Amino acid sequence: MSLRRGLTFALGSVLLGSAAQLGMRWSMTRLPSPEHWLTATIDPTAVVVVLAAILAYALSMFSWLAALRDVPLGRAYSLLSISYALVYLLAAALPVFNEDFNLSKSLGVALVILGVITINSRPAHASNFRSDL
Repeated sequence: MSLRRGLTFALGSVLLGSAAQLGMRWSMTRLPSPEHWLTATIDPTAVVVVLAAILAYALSMFSWLAALRDVPLGRAYSLLSISYALVYLLAAALPVFNEDFNLSKSLGVALVILGVITINSRPAHASNFRSDL
């Protein structure tokens, strides 16, 4: 049960971190550059999205810490790679980000996902851990 709970927290961390990345990207394209902050009109919606993304990052970190209580680090850390795939796929799929699919990037994402599946496909058992290291 604790491994399942840990995996749930790890995937929650991935989802929150991915949402934060997308929120940051969306808002940064709508805010003026720092040298124009004093003279430009600032979109309040973009500021709210930045603040929500920062909160999502904080919640992602707490979720990650909870995941590390129950999931071996080698398995948990590989799950973070899902975030790279998720952000790429959503940024390319959602028209608001105006990013293109690319064959080489898509192949890279497929390899990342295959790696995560490979690392996490075998059940974790206490007998798999060597105590003499």
